[in-house]
Amino acid sequence: MSKLSIDKLELKNQRVLVRVDFNVPLDENLQITDDIRITSALPTIKKIINDGGKAILMSHLGRPKGEVNAKYSLLPAAKRLSELLKKEIKLAPDCIGAEVESLVKEMNPGDVILLENLRFHKEEEKNIPDFAQQLARLGDIYVNDAFGSAHRAHASTEGITKFIKVCAAGYLMQKELDYLGSAISNPARPYTAILGGAKISGKIDVIMNLFDKVDTLIIGGGMAFTFFKAQGKEIGKSLLEDEKLSLAKEVLQKAEKSKIKFLLPVDVIVAEEFKNDSPASVVEVDNIPSDKMGLDIGPETIKLFCEEIAKAKTIVWNGPMGVFEMDNFAKGTFAVADALAKATSKGTVT
Repeated sequence: MSKLSIDKLELKNQRVLVRVDFNVPLDENLQITDDIRITSALPTIKKIINDGGKAILMSHLGRPKGEVNAKYSLLPAAKRLSELLKKEIKLAPDCIGAEVESLVKEMNPGDVILLENLRFHKEEEKNIPDFAQQLARLGDIYVNDAFGSAHRAHASTEGITKFIKVCAAGYLMQKELDYLGSAISNPARPYTAILGGAKISGKIDVIMNLFDKVDTLIIGGGMAFTFFKAQGKEIGKSLLEDEKLSLAKEVLQKAEKSKIKFLLPVDVIVAEEFKNDSPASVVEVDNIPSDKMGLDIGPETIKLFCEEIAKAKTIVWNGPMGVFEMDNFAKGTFAVADALAKATSKGTVT
């Protein structure tokens, strides 16, 4: 497998399978409320179109848990992309299978197809090789332009690269990697890294590597609960990677011995169900009820994290602080984003 920039590729008449991040927020009427993730992918898509390639786009949206659910269809994204490109964008009925392969076979140079939600198949998040191979059959070239999902070892981000010889980074991915490289190689200090998201498994190497580089490491999101469990805390029904507890303990031990400041949440927003309208309350991390799950960082944690962000001169952030797709559990993520915006306006590299 060769890793290239999309600029280095001959795209004419090639089927270019692009992993984009169209995980856009939708309102109750399934209307897109912020299309930045779609507009950010336009340079890569236009490059393929203009060079006479055939763009086959794939993405996830929300958490449909491996089942087809109209609420999580990528139809709104297809409609918005059609408006932005001023051309027809076909939404495939699925992301794999004979019907999808037939649609791709009928494509002409410059055509764009968006595959239906990858997460309608549980095999996507489980990174099942057979599923990755079925995706790979749709393209001659694989381009990853989904930086926000790149840390996840899923079929569409990691597994697929084993079945396509030519793999490249899209413009958005390249831009983020270039930024990350410069920020990490010679950062202004204090240097703070903020890591969130659901799982430790996709970020353990990053966490271990950052110990030797940053002054402060902030951990939020679902992954924090595996750390809490490793500390012996009750986490109720919160997300837990049981098989990663030993790794979490190793990280905690390294944090104790290192000179960096290692911050975990001090309070969280909990609810009984994984639903936006589930009644929520704030609890300290030592007092998470056994019948509830943590879905966002709490107000004291927001204050703690934002104070640390204000001190930093270089900040790298990857992953949300809570279930930001649900309005009631998005406050932590948006508070951190606001703090980063303020820091950036004052000269901090973010």
